[in-house]
Amino acid sequence: MKADPRGVLTGTHYLDGDFACGEGAMAAGCRFVAGYPITPSTEVVERIGRRFPMMGGTFIQMEDELASMAAVVGASWSGTKCMTVTSGPGFSLMMENIGLAAMMETPCVVVNVQRAGPSTGLPTMVGQADMMQARWGSHGDYALIAVCPRSPQEAFDLTIHAFNLSERYRVPVLVMMDECVGHMTEKVVIPPAAEIEVVPRRLTARPPAEFLPYQTNGSLVPEFARAGDGFRFHTTGLTHDERGYPVMTPECQAKSVRRLLDKIRLNAGEIARVEEEDTGGADVVVVSYGITSRVARLGVGLARERGVKVGTLRLVVAWPFPEARIRELAARVKAFVVPEINMGQMVLEVERCAAGKAAVVSVPHAGGNVHDPEAICQAILGAAR
Repeated sequence: MKADPRGVLTGTHYLDGDFACGEGAMAAGCRFVAGYPITPSTEVVERIGRRFPMMGGTFIQMEDELASMAAVVGASWSGTKCMTVTSGPGFSLMMENIGLAAMMETPCVVVNVQRAGPSTGLPTMVGQADMMQARWGSHGDYALIAVCPRSPQEAFDLTIHAFNLSERYRVPVLVMMDECVGHMTEKVVIPPAAEIEVVPRRLTARPPAEFLPYQTNGSLVPEFARAGDGFRFHTTGLTHDERGYPVMTPECQAKSVRRLLDKIRLNAGEIARVEEEDTGGADVVVVSYGITSRVARLGVGLARERGVKVGTLRLVVAWPFPEARIRELAARVKAFVVPEINMGQMVLEVERCAAGKAAVVSVPHAGGNVHDPEAICQAILGAAR
C-alpha cells in the first residue's frame, strides 16, 4: 500500500540524520512513539513531537527507557506502528523488553543513535560499539534485524524499510545510526506519498472464535489481531503454544525458539543487504557500515592511487549478517579490511565467515571521532602485500 500523505513532507529538504529519521518514521505510518531524552538521539523525537499533532500521532515522554520500550510493545498490540529512540545507555536499559518484543512477536522499530561508551562515555561524540549488543543484547535465543544508514537520506529511506521489515516478519527492527550521521546535515529528498511503499499490519481474516495468536498455518510468521477488535487471546513472554498460553516443556521451548530464529535465518537471503563497489578482481575488500563507510572510501581512494586493487562492501543490513556473500568473496580475495568505531566487533563476523580462506584485518577506533583515512589506507596496503 502507499503512504498516508499526512505523514509525508514531500519535497527537497536540508535535514540532519535525526530529523530525517523522524520523517521516515512518519512516512512509514508510525503514529506512536515513546521515549526518554538522550544525546545524540533526542532530535528524532523533537521532530516527531512537533509534527505528530498534524496527523493524529501520539508521542509520550516516559520516565525512563525501560518504560519507553514497554509502552511501545503494548501500543503495538493495538495495531499501531510504534517506535522508540535512544542511544547507548538507554539501549542497554531497553534490552529486556526488546527480548519481550521478540518473544511476543511484536512489530516495532528501535532507533539507536550510537555514541562513544562504555557507560555515559562521550555523549556528544560518535561511536559504533553497540553492534554486537544489537544482536545479542537480550538474553536467550532470538533473531532480529538491524539496518545501518550512512547519510541523512538513508536515515529517511532505511527507517521506512525498517518499519516494513518489522511488519513483514513481526520482529523488532533496529536502526543502528551513529552520532555523525544523526547530526550531519545534507540534502534529503522526500518523494510524494504515492511513491512510498509501506507494508501494513497483516491482520487475520479468521473470525474471533477460530483465531489462535501464534498459529502459522505453514508460514513462519503468524497473523495478527488487534486488541479491542473483539478477539479474545493471550500473549506472554513465557514459552507459549499457538494459543499464546504458557507451556513449560522442553518440546514447546524447542518449537517456539526454532521458529523465532528460522523466520529470520531462513529469509536472510532476502533480508540481508549490502552495497558493493569494485569487488570483482579486487585483492582486498573493505567491509564497513554507517559513517565509517564514507570515511573508508577516502582510504580506499588513497590505496588505489598506490596501485592496490581494492573494493568495498557496505553493510546496509548488519543483522542478519551477509554470511553467504562474505564466504563467496573469501574464496577469491587476499584479505578483508574492517574499520569500525569500536575495538573490533563486526570484524569477528567477517573472520567467522572467511574461515581462514582470506586474511581479516581489523582497523579499530575507540570513538569520539572518525578514522583517519590514511590509517585505513595503511591497513589496505599491509593486507595487499
